[in-house]
Amino acid sequence: MKPYVICHMLCSIDGRIITENWKPFKGVEFYEQTGGKKENADAWFCGRVTMEQHFATELPDLSGFGKIQDKTDFIADAQADSYVIALDAAGKLGWDSNDLDGDRLIVVLTEKVAAEYLGYLQSKSISYLFGGATEVDLSLVLTKLQQHFNINKIMLEGGGGINGSFHRSGLIDEFSILYYPIADGTSTATFNDTGLPTIESIPYKHLKLAHLEQLGEDVVWMKYKVLK
Repeated sequence: MKPYVICHMLCSIDGRIITENWKPFKGVEFYEQTGGKKENADAWFCGRVTMEQHFATELPDLSGFGKIQDKTDFIADAQADSYVIALDAAGKLGWDSNDLDGDRLIVVLTEKVAAEYLGYLQSKSISYLFGGATEVDLSLVLTKLQQHFNINKIMLEGGGGINGSFHRSGLIDEFSILYYPIADGTSTATFNDTGLPTIESIPYKHLKLAHLEQLGEDVVWMKYKVLK
């Protein structure tokens, strides 16, 4: 059994997601209003790049931390009300604590991570899961999240890379997209570098409109359920 995954994004009408040049920008409040709490999600999920840009800290010197050679999952807190999941395959991110704005942190790794980094995470009581030997199997990770933490609904709020990886694997159950009234054409797309050579390779193509709403500032919110 796997959690239900909603890809929740705010983008320009041409699908771009870097908002620095959208001035004046008034979309954050609408994104938060239509996000995890409204959907009763148990967790939100981002990739390394997004976490590094907005939430993580500089990785400290790891020489002072014990080496954990055992490459098995570490569960620090399985009873939290909500979680944030960071995909950091090689263990490159630093963290102030195991809490991000009230959400308990879970880090997804591969077995190529340094033994000292595992000691660092354990010293901060940060849970971590292994998604594979050298590459992350997202389907396996979702199964573990449900089994170990009882996470049944996830808001996928990453950049184009992690969103594309979920899309390529056929693991998105619903798209929740807020379209901001600007045509960008210059920045990263909502789904980028998916590794799909042709449209026929997409694991699902058909979507059913579940919600359409015009919000303030001419923002339009569209929700599509995936027909698998």
